Amino acid sequence: MDKKALSESDVCDKFIRPAMVQAGWNGMDQIFREYPLRAGRVVVRGRQAYRDQGSVLKADFALFYKANIPLAVVEAKDNKHAVGSGMAQALNYAELLNVPFSFTSNGDGFVFRDATQATGVLEQNLTLDEFPSPQELWSRYCAWKGWSAEEGRVAGFDYAPHKSPRYYQLNAVNRAVEAIAAGQDRVLLVMATGTGKTYTAFQIIWRLWKSGAKKRILFLADRNILIDQTMVNDFRPFKGAMAKLSPNAKGVERVDAQGQVSIEDVDLAVNKTTKLVDKSYEIYLSLYQAVTGTEEQRNIYKQFSPDFFDLIVVDECHRGSASEDSAWRDILTYFKGATQIGLTATPKETKDISNTDYFGEPVYTYSLKQGIEDGYLAPYKVIRVDLDKDTFGWRPTAGMTDKHGHAIEDRIYTGADMNRKLVLEQRDVTVAAKITEYLKATDRYAKTIVFCEDIDHAARMRQALANANADICATQPKYVVQITGDNQEGKLELDNFIDPEKPYPVIATTSKLMSTGVDAQTCKLIVLDQGIKSMTLFKQIIGRGTRLREDLGKTWFTILDFKRATELFADKDFDGEPVQVYEPGADAPVAPPEPAPGDALAGAGAPLAGMDALKPLGPFASAPSDGPKKYVLGSNVTVVVARERVQYLDANGKLITESLRDYTRINLRKRYDSLDQFLQAWDQADRKAAMLQELEGQGVLLEALADEVGKDLDPFDLLLHVAYDQPRLTRRERARRVQKRNVFTQYGPVARKVMDALLDKYADEGITTVESNDVFKLQPFTELGTPTELVRSFGGRPQFLSALQTLARELYATPPST
Repeated sequence: MDKKALSESDVCDKFIRPAMVQAGWNGMDQIFREYPLRAGRVVVRGRQAYRDQGSVLKADFALFYKANIPLAVVEAKDNKHAVGSGMAQALNYAELLNVPFSFTSNGDGFVFRDATQATGVLEQNLTLDEFPSPQELWSRYCAWKGWSAEEGRVAGFDYAPHKSPRYYQLNAVNRAVEAIAAGQDRVLLVMATGTGKTYTAFQIIWRLWKSGAKKRILFLADRNILIDQTMVNDFRPFKGAMAKLSPNAKGVERVDAQGQVSIEDVDLAVNKTTKLVDKSYEIYLSLYQAVTGTEEQRNIYKQFSPDFFDLIVVDECHRGSASEDSAWRDILTYFKGATQIGLTATPKETKDISNTDYFGEPVYTYSLKQGIEDGYLAPYKVIRVDLDKDTFGWRPTAGMTDKHGHAIEDRIYTGADMNRKLVLEQRDVTVAAKITEYLKATDRYAKTIVFCEDIDHAARMRQALANANADICATQPKYVVQITGDNQEGKLELDNFIDPEKPYPVIATTSKLMSTGVDAQTCKLIVLDQGIKSMTLFKQIIGRGTRLREDLGKTWFTILDFKRATELFADKDFDGEPVQVYEPGADAPVAPPEPAPGDALAGAGAPLAGMDALKPLGPFASAPSDGPKKYVLGSNVTVVVARERVQYLDANGKLITESLRDYTRINLRKRYDSLDQFLQAWDQADRKAAMLQELEGQGVLLEALADEVGKDLDPFDLLLHVAYDQPRLTRRERARRVQKRNVFTQYGPVARKVMDALLDKYADEGITTVESNDVFKLQPFTELGTPTELVRSFGGRPQFLSALQTLARELYATPPST
């Protein structure tokens, strides 16, 4: 057998896997081929999204001691490569899986890298017969961790037979269990919203409970629906041993595949009449408000002895437990002898409140940025709208009163005052109109959350949005609802808003209630009309849109920012950049323009560091103490959009602050010193689309440039004009020049029709479409014949490709001097 003639897959099947099986590895539950690590980043182009296949990551082999307890990775190469040539990839996979053992192989043997250095050697060569056994690697692993036999037993205990966890969930569960097995009594896990914190908590609890390391567990959350949904979903395997610390529950509505609705009850641990707690359960779930409100409610948890629970898990621990005087801390302090785990997407660290001060440094962190890069969280666009009164300020005329007759303090009011000190009702109308304009341009039924300054503002925005969408609201009053803490009717609609199966409500106006803990899986638009200075709050709000639901068409979301809240993107603590930042002007469409076919995705996200934005005017004094809380002005003060501005990131993720033309000229001339060099490279490129793609990858923003210079220009002409000061020719002008020269006479009648149609297609859509393998599946080619017949009209595929090269040469030929 000639190994060098074998494919990588053949080498894996014939040599690498057999060597591992011979060493004692079970092919069913220990050896995993093509183990998925990263799903592939979701790339947004206009209103379409696709997964970047180049960012999909799979390990050739992942080796597990037992299900979900990874030990090693193996990177395979075909036999034309050296045995150790895949080590860099193997180390990358090992880092993601948090394992110390990495192997590479080409079928001749292995290079084994042992980060534990159990034998005093970091890397060594092994024959195919010397592959280590599972028990040998597990022994080295336990010794490396410094575990006792009991710690190793708990850390290696089985997962629940559940859905397969993602690599970061494995890391979070294993790190937490390992820390607790080693005696750590305060554990913090930081995981971005939408990455499965509840599922992670379930597996941690399951393994500690089933292993006997922890026997009685309390799970705390801050919203009823989170408790109830957790009990019937992720925590379902605990049924029979699990109850809710509440005397009342409505049950959870479930819809089966046939659309039949049923109510699933949850077990309750508190007697409705006596309010006595049934202490026979082992796992309790509670809304923290339900046991820390009135004295009667406090007595619920005080019915337990302080040493009753030996594990407490606090969901969204940034909210209450971080503060020393919070209600959650009352519970944690009462059960201080229990091991306590905090889960949060946004640990709170201020002068007065600290998660890490209480729980310690996170044992594992999975950020929003990493989630987007891996393809497990939805990317987003940003549209910034600056309103004139916010940006330039507004000053009342002498003696001016508001609509309630209050004399308005004479000073300049700016964005910081809007809806706090000054209410401009026409501003609400303008904001509602822009939101509606965006939805009409994209999807009228895209779930939308509008974050307002306070409850009063949320009520006004509900009315303004209802008026702006009167065509729908006249028959569907729940199209727009107010969901705030004081609005009981609106709060009842929260479950319907977050349910992907319920069409209404579509738009929810809120202030603080929906900023956290709301699993709005299909939310596609987040509107910021609230001044946000807290990075914790900002991340929580952004997190309302980060969940991916590809099955329901949710692959990305949009942030519509009226308050410059997205300046927080420039903060060093922010960890996830937008894919596009767009600022429409007064007369521009609120939805970002669609890219031309074949153009690159432009407008990759832009933090605001270094932006030359207009700053709010000021400073200003506070209003007199005897004045009204807010001045209210009606239609006598107009509000309009102030300006349009688009910002981009270059290929290195840096903000482009210079003009786009200057940036393009500098960037292109770094690669091609002269016009002749650029023309030579263009002429030698077999496929122009490939060269354009390469330029885009180096930061040349063709779509943005086309928006600024002219969309009907060929990218070739865009670059010639901007970088080398050449005259502009439109695609149609280039096509017409070729038609006049009549250069296709050597082809038969069908082939000439094809070439003429290709010229027309170029004039309409550009060279990328012409070079596409699927061009013959488009009109008008489908009327000329099948793809096979059209290629045959040239004499075969080589002749057709030669004709394409001739077409490109003629299109981009330098015109004769005149």
